[in-house]
Amino acid sequence: MLVDSDPIFRQGLLTCFSAYPDLHVVWEADSIATAEHQLQTWFSLAEREVEPENRPLEVMLLSLDFPLLANGQSASLAFCQYVKTHYPNLPILLLTAIPDSPLLPTILQMGIMGYCQKGIAIADLVTAIRQVATGQPCQTLPLPSSSPPPAPLTRLRYNIRRSGLRQIDAAIAQVNEQLAALPLSLIDQWILLGRQRELRAARWVVNRLLTPTRDRLEPTQSAAGDRRPPPPPPLSPSPLPPPSQPNGFPESEAVSALPQQILLRPGTSNSLRSIQAALFDTTFARLQSGLRNLTDTPLEIDILREEKKRELLSIVLRQLEEILDDLRFSQLEPDQLPAKRKIILQDLWEAATKDFFGRYATLQLTHSPVESLTAPAIDLVDILLQDAEIVQFSILNKIPEVTDFLAHLLYQAPIMINETLYSVGTIEAMTRLEDLLQNLIIQVANAVIQPLLNRFGNVVAVKQNFYDRRLLSTREIERFRNNLSWKYRIEKYFGEPTAIFESRYTLFILQEQGITKTSIYSPRNQEMDELSGIRLAVTLALETRDAIAPRMRSAVSFLGSGVVYILTEVIGRGIGLIGRGIIKGIGSALQDSRFSRKSSRGEEG
Repeated sequence: MLVDSDPIFRQGLLTCFSAYPDLHVVWEADSIATAEHQLQTWFSLAEREVEPENRPLEVMLLSLDFPLLANGQSASLAFCQYVKTHYPNLPILLLTAIPDSPLLPTILQMGIMGYCQKGIAIADLVTAIRQVATGQPCQTLPLPSSSPPPAPLTRLRYNIRRSGLRQIDAAIAQVNEQLAALPLSLIDQWILLGRQRELRAARWVVNRLLTPTRDRLEPTQSAAGDRRPPPPPPLSPSPLPPPSQPNGFPESEAVSALPQQILLRPGTSNSLRSIQAALFDTTFARLQSGLRNLTDTPLEIDILREEKKRELLSIVLRQLEEILDDLRFSQLEPDQLPAKRKIILQDLWEAATKDFFGRYATLQLTHSPVESLTAPAIDLVDILLQDAEIVQFSILNKIPEVTDFLAHLLYQAPIMINETLYSVGTIEAMTRLEDLLQNLIIQVANAVIQPLLNRFGNVVAVKQNFYDRRLLSTREIERFRNNLSWKYRIEKYFGEPTAIFESRYTLFILQEQGITKTSIYSPRNQEMDELSGIRLAVTLALETRDAIAPRMRSAVSFLGSGVVYILTEVIGRGIGLIGRGIIKGIGSALQDSRFSRKSSRGEEG
């Protein structure tokens, strides 16, 4: 019986086992729940002497890399305890991607017969299976022990490897963005796909050659859009917990390599906090680079000076971290989280507004320095918070995947990416979380600035304290506000219906050069059913275009071919024949006139 969440890894083992007549996988399970159900079914049939395929169940191959339970315990170890309690005669051989796991002492105490690392030679794995089946213990990995600090050469290889993998992943992300751009010709797609394969091969070589032998794990194919190196084992590109950080390297270096070096330590209660801290630290580091808007979509925060924009985004990030801590202590149940989404976002917006402007900030409504001498002061934050409903409707309600983001960090709920569930700590989940986090803080920052632009856009004190120097004139401010207004109109009637019809969300993310956009797939069937009016007409137009455009192109191509045929084969040849006839006639006339002159000279002679 083979229990592993990765179908490609299971298929690889099936292919390898086919060469050994005494090995046959009679059951497969992609989750602990499925494995438990299959065991119950199997032994119930055995009790009735009805064994599937008349083969006894002799060994279970169980992955140690399943996600943690809600109490922080390893799901694989909990399942081992269940098997040992209910089926004590069934030997278990554990497979893991972590070469130096702290779980090994616990495993030995439980009486597990075997423990192997994924990626070992098939012959060695087959030997281990045979030993476990006969009741002999098999242990191919040493007990975890403290390791001495790495040698300078080892540290140099580690740093070079990390830098090289980051550069290669950035190139892969760029190729993926080019592949996502439409339209692309078939030749361009082939070229980009070839480039993608070359980069992945280069990534494998770098990871293979520059990883120390004791820490080496086979790399795998990155998910689309990954910007950092994934570390899963061979034959296994699907969701798996990441390996432990290299022995002897400082914790600060491990955190900077997010998410490759994140370690989910089973049995510890702070694993989610560690992931959250690493995630927020990485996003905060991104805020220290360029924040220029590189997209074609205007954002409210574009009007701010660079340092004010960085300050606002940092405040939103910090306030979000505090809200997550409050939610952990609130005893909020997972099923209550969707109903609390609106309140959570509104609290985040209010807290960021108060922190950014100052809870007791006042403002003089003047449009010139002279008026400031007599103008009364008003409470700025109190007036800005009056636009809560407008901000909620226009910005906060449209931030995607907020509930999934919170549930993943609060309750270890798996996150759905391209119709696949990924558990906490996997490279795909961490990459998606980072994108969602960056989009969330950017959109909340836009929500903080929107009331300021609507109510006090031309106030002198606001322009002097917050605005970019290129947007100080009244004309530039009004132009900026008009662009934002048109953005919301176009997005409402065209952009959002198109995204709903294409089952995607647009996210604003932070890159080294500035703010860019990316798209993620997510079914939006309910929103599709609620469309009406112009928004529904847009989707119908898109569907009509998709249905008619290929036929129209075929018809135009056919007509074009017909026109070319008529011009070249009929009219062209006809003109050619006429031309040749004219030339031939002129030649004959010349010859006749020449012959006539010769004849006349002969007669004279």
